[in-house]
Amino acid sequence: MKTNTAVTTAKLPNRESFGRRIRKQLPFQIFVWLGLAFLLVFSFTPMFGVLMAFKDYKITSGISGIFTSPWVGMRYFEELINDYNFPSLVRNTLAISILKLVFSFPVPIILAIMLNEVRISIVKRFVQTVSYLPHFISWVVVSGMAYAFFSSDTGMINSLFMSLHIIDEPLQILTDPDSFWGLAVSTAIWKEAGWWTIIFLAAIAGVNPQLYEAAEMDGAGRLKRIWHVTLPSIKGSIVVVAILSIGSMLGGGLVGSNFEQVMLLGNSLNNDKSQIIQTYAFHAGLSQGRFAFAAAIDLVQSVISVILILSSNAIARRFSGSSLY
Repeated sequence: MKTNTAVTTAKLPNRESFGRRIRKQLPFQIFVWLGLAFLLVFSFTPMFGVLMAFKDYKITSGISGIFTSPWVGMRYFEELINDYNFPSLVRNTLAISILKLVFSFPVPIILAIMLNEVRISIVKRFVQTVSYLPHFISWVVVSGMAYAFFSSDTGMINSLFMSLHIIDEPLQILTDPDSFWGLAVSTAIWKEAGWWTIIFLAAIAGVNPQLYEAAEMDGAGRLKRIWHVTLPSIKGSIVVVAILSIGSMLGGGLVGSNFEQVMLLGNSLNNDKSQIIQTYAFHAGLSQGRFAFAAAIDLVQSVISVILILSSNAIARRFSGSSLY
């Protein structure tokens, strides 16, 4: 009897301490549960729509049609692969995404290292602020700015080059298919590089200053300190950002959404190099009303993205020792 009383008495403080911890963490718990509710409503619940990719769904059947429409199996996936646009869609999507990844990924790292080496705080804060402000500008505004700068009729660049007799006729940057990939990469870097620099600046700020002092005492110059201290110290952050970028490569990755950019900068004249899988699914779903076919297209893209992030994470863990999980 005494033993049972002792056990019961020993358990009570744990229960009370758990309740006290919950009360102390109540504001944080509210934030966590609100975030989970957001994910549940806007990320997990809509996943029921994936069923449309395997059904003969019609918009007239409403939400209930997602569950009641007849099954068609892999018909829409076969239609996508056999579509004559499919090779160009894959080419454009991969080309734009890979070019963005290759040319944009080093930019935030280099910019963060350069800002870290600036000793005048006012200049450092000014450059950092100016570099990440474009992140808050929508692609609608960016496309308008691109038109103002590169339009063949009234664009500032063409007007300047023509007045200086650098060119004899206007450059067709916005309408030339061969110029679109370069336009997409350059505008994406300008818009997003400064924002991702914040992550690497935070990682650099966590580097132990004694490492720099020891390297300097050993005679290491600024470049050697960057190479042997800064870069190895932020390797984990670089690997995580790289994995996330590769996993979301088909959707834009490090430099934002491919869909918004291509939708606004693409046109009928550069369509051969600007149409990607996302815009094709958008037109198929909303313009043609083929929601089931559009769901199949997006499902294929999502599966490829999952494969990419799992593969890149495994490769990073094997060769660098750092990974996302």
